[in-house]
Parts: sequence; structure tokens; C-alpha cells
Amino acid sequence: MDKREIIARRVAREFKDGDVVNLGIGIPTLVANYIPSELNVHLQSENGILGLGPVPNEEDRDDNVLDAGGKHISTIKGASFFDSAYSFSLIRGGHIDITVLGALEVDEEGNLANWMIPGKKVSGMGGAMDLVVGAKRVIVAMEHLNKNGQCKIIKRCNLPLTAAKQVNTIITDMGVMDIYREKGIILKEIAPDVTLEEIQKATKSNLIISKDLKVMEL
Repeated sequence: MDKREIIARRVAREFKDGDVVNLGIGIPTLVANYIPSELNVHLQSENGILGLGPVPNEEDRDDNVLDAGGKHISTIKGASFFDSAYSFSLIRGGHIDITVLGALEVDEEGNLANWMIPGKKVSGMGGAMDLVVGAKRVIVAMEHLNKNGQCKIIKRCNLPLTAAKQVNTIITDMGVMDIYREKGIILKEIAPDVTLEEIQKATKSNLIISKDLKVMEL
């Protein structure tokens, strides 16, 4: 498995039967492929869809069915379509159980920066600012290091924030961490081929090691 698959598989294990879940652009989109068949999870897209399915093959895709990032998606039986105003009423009304988003930076207070690098042209943060505040739980799914080999989990975010103190859980290719505002980042699972020394070195924030630390299950 590559890093993206490891992350997506582990995120899918966080869902419970009946959850309404929003999957962000990038790695989060892949999570739809790994949700256990016995779970009835309702995937929502902020452009107005409830009932997303796995990422479709090229020959099976419908060019009229896209997610909020403009990517082709599939839908399951019983899926519904509605306008974005209704979609954001669901989000802002607290009806989304979990949102899964990527990130440029996350810090030990649960601050999230995932939409802008100063000096680079961007289209805006989209619905992310509503999702991280409106969802009952926020999971960040990302590779532990960026393309330049720099850690994305740091003591304080340097980039413009999407939201402050909203992230609950971070899942990377190296481990699973929960954020407790009064304590910091607690490492509760570690990837099978990663040592404690490696993940601590790759994290620019203090990691509290759980007394119940275990190997990531995929």
C-alpha cells in the first residue's frame, strides 16, 4: 500500500453505522473506497449531494455527477441531490457527524491551515471554514511530511488559518493522534514500519505517547 491508501484505509475505520460524513478534496476522497460494507455511512458533498459512493472507474463515471472539487464521483441507491443553500444548512446546522479534510499545517491546539500559501494564487477556502466549525468531529487526513520533507504537524501554525481549535484527530501515514486542547497531541497508534524515534523526529510539536499505544490497524 502507498501512503495515501494507508491513510484512507485507517480513516474509514473511524466511522460508525449511521454517520453522516463529509469527505474533503484529495486523500479524504479515497476514504469512500474503504468503508466496510456492513456500515451504513451517508457521504455528503457540500455542492449538494447525500449518498456518495466509491470513486468510479473511468468507464463507469457520469460526467454530470461531480463532487465539490470537480472530481467524478459515484452515488449509491437512494442518493439525493439538492442546492448548495440546503447543503450548507445541513453543515451549519450541526447535522454532519464527521468531516475529513486535508491540511497544509495542524498544530497542538487543533488549529488548521489548509487553504492558502501566501504569494500563491488560490481559489479560496470553499466550504472548509463551515465544515470544521459545523461538523461534530474534525479528522485531518494527510501525509506526515510535505513534498519538501517538512513536517505538517507543528507547535503553532504559520499559514493563514481555516479555523482555530477545531481539529479532533490527525491520521497520517505514520500514526493516529488525538488533540486535547488542555494537553496537546496524544499519539495513540503508530504505523507498523515506523518507530517512536522516527515519528517524534518527524513531528515539530510535542507528542504525548499514550500508555495504550498500539500498532495501526488497516
